[in-house]
Amino acid sequence: MKKTLKRIILLTTKQYTSIGGQAVIEGVMMRSPNAFVVAVRKPDGSIRLRRDQWYGLSKKLDFLKKPGLRGVLMLVETMANGLVSLNYSANIAMAEEEREKALKKGKTIEEFEASQKKKEKVDIATFLTMAVSFSFGIGLFVFAPHMIAFAIGDLFGQSWTLDSFAFHAVDGVVKAAIFVGYIWGISFMKDVYRVFQYHGAEHKSIATFEAGIDLTVDNARKFTTLHPRCGTSFIFFLILISIIMFSAVFTLVPIGTNLPPILRHVVAVLFKVALMLPVAGISYELIKTAGKCSDQWWARAMSAPGMLLQKLTTKEPDDKQLEVALSSIKAVLFLEDKYNLKDAKSKVLNLEEIDIQNINEIETTNSTLKEFLE
Repeated sequence: MKKTLKRIILLTTKQYTSIGGQAVIEGVMMRSPNAFVVAVRKPDGSIRLRRDQWYGLSKKLDFLKKPGLRGVLMLVETMANGLVSLNYSANIAMAEEEREKALKKGKTIEEFEASQKKKEKVDIATFLTMAVSFSFGIGLFVFAPHMIAFAIGDLFGQSWTLDSFAFHAVDGVVKAAIFVGYIWGISFMKDVYRVFQYHGAEHKSIATFEAGIDLTVDNARKFTTLHPRCGTSFIFFLILISIIMFSAVFTLVPIGTNLPPILRHVVAVLFKVALMLPVAGISYELIKTAGKCSDQWWARAMSAPGMLLQKLTTKEPDDKQLEVALSSIKAVLFLEDKYNLKDAKSKVLNLEEIDIQNINEIETTNSTLKEFLE
């Protein structure tokens, strides 16, 4: 009776947890405040778990936990973790194929394994890759929409300028259209479709935990693949806030007024790139607020467009994919509990890799939903 009452209380109060994840190739990465796990289904059917303590910058520098800054930090850490997790999952899921290719090129087994392990670490190469990816994203989602918006204005005889709200509104619509078109296009690729299935499995496993019930495939199966704190929803907020902030800032601040038109646009794009940092910070706070108040009509209204976009980025997973996602979150909880990571003042856990045959091999912990509510 007491256990049932506790679950009812949890289900009727705040349910925003500090656990989040990301789909990777044939698996799911899950991160709690202090632990980091990547679970990948191997070609032989077993599940590889890569377990480590998460001891990020916010643990060392308290001021990075402040509203506004934590959103930017989250974005950078998510990109770094995502790249490492994707590289790791690719190494596991396609190990045999990649090994054969390497050997045909004259590499030894030792050289191949060393090169694979190097991809799985957050180092200078990771941040260089992030820089290249970021540059591509800036070109596709900042520069291109900016120029297309002006082209549309010329086409329809609109003489809007950088201080025009209409221009930034069209810029945002073009940005959203490019994003939706890009996601829709790649969703037809078989490998991407499977990643989207694992994305759905990640959401279902988190929803199962947030419901305060046992982490089993049967329980996870009944939940939706949509979640208000998804990165897809975060992108929606980025677009919305960028429209508002760009309109306000460019109206108040004369950017490149006396410069030639082309140079002025270049300066404006660079200015927009700099503004993406506060935009990310504000967007993060909004998505947190919407998640905390998910039972309020205004929060549901805020989350609705992002949830709609998730219909593109998530697909219904099968039971094997759910098992991988649940293994990831269960392993994260196990690490938090066994090593008391919440109170750790330094890094006390080293990276470890293990293979399991099914989720039942992961030990059950005493961790409860209440411990991870924010």
